[in-house]
Amino acid sequence: MLPLHFLNQPAPPNSSMEPLTRIQVLVAIAATALVLLIVARLWLLFDSVAQLPSHLGIYPIGMGLLLGSGITLVSGLLYRIWPRYRRSAEVYLDYILTPLLLPDVLWLGLLPGISEELLFRGVMLPALGGNLIALGLSSLCFGLLHMSDLRQWPYMLWATCVGGLLGYSALASQNLLVPVIAHIFTNMVSSLLWKLKADNLAAH
Repeated sequence: MLPLHFLNQPAPPNSSMEPLTRIQVLVAIAATALVLLIVARLWLLFDSVAQLPSHLGIYPIGMGLLLGSGITLVSGLLYRIWPRYRRSAEVYLDYILTPLLLPDVLWLGLLPGISEELLFRGVMLPALGGNLIALGLSSLCFGLLHMSDLRQWPYMLWATCVGGLLGYSALASQNLLVPVIAHIFTNMVSSLLWKLKADNLAAH
């Protein structure tokens, strides 16, 4: 999950983290997705949990796009009115997106969107009971996954809230496709806008 924001200039680097190359970022994204998919598969293998189903149709696609649009817009609003979130988002996006090329946005949307939703909403949420406690715990785990260090707590808090929205959409619809589409949409739109803005500023 990535936040949406509108920059006047490229985000400043975080001096505590060494810059990554494009290949390193892509490998890290793929490796993380693979690990999450393996964890989800092992969980299903050793637990009798009924995985949340995925049913393709106009309704889940429309609901996913609507939810993703709402998350993206609220993230943009938070970026404008909450300075700590803005700094946290800038560090995160600069670290992940700066080395990438524009076509890489596709993988940044698909790989985390599918793997994270499969584990946190598809398996963890029903395994923990599919209730409000399960929703809270799975959302917190999702948020912690997005915190690189303690200074990133505003981004972690936002990711936890988004996890709650995605989890609620999964429970309400009983269709994993809704949060998957919302997650992919949010990641792709946010990173695409950031890259276009940054590339445009770099060209001038």
